[in-house]
Amino acid sequence: MHPKDVLGRQGEQLAVQYLENEGFRILDRNYRCAGGEIDIVAADQRMLVACEVKTRSDLRFGTPVEAVTREKLRRLRRLAVHWVLTHGMFFDGLRVDIVGVLRSPSGDFTIEHVRGAG
Repeated sequence: MHPKDVLGRQGEQLAVQYLENEGFRILDRNYRCAGGEIDIVAADQRMLVACEVKTRSDLRFGTPVEAVTREKLRRLRRLAVHWVLTHGMFFDGLRVDIVGVLRSPSGDFTIEHVRGAG
């Protein structure tokens, strides 16, 4: 497996652990359909949350959160609606969050969570 893929999987697992510690219930991971993929589908009380996870090992191209475009956020919202319709689950609302994971040169990780990014 390519080192970038290993880092991405690490970041996604750390994001799941972080969200669970924050009280989120993980409903799905790597949900794929014809329109794309949602990294993490979670419930924050009665709110459905589609989470985009971005993991980086340096800031050369900006922070992980800065790497998520407005178009990506719009696509995630559409995918979240598709997930709800496919799974027959209903929520009071829908939100798109970003979880940015940054690995320092020493191997430590920091997490930035942006709620309601899109």
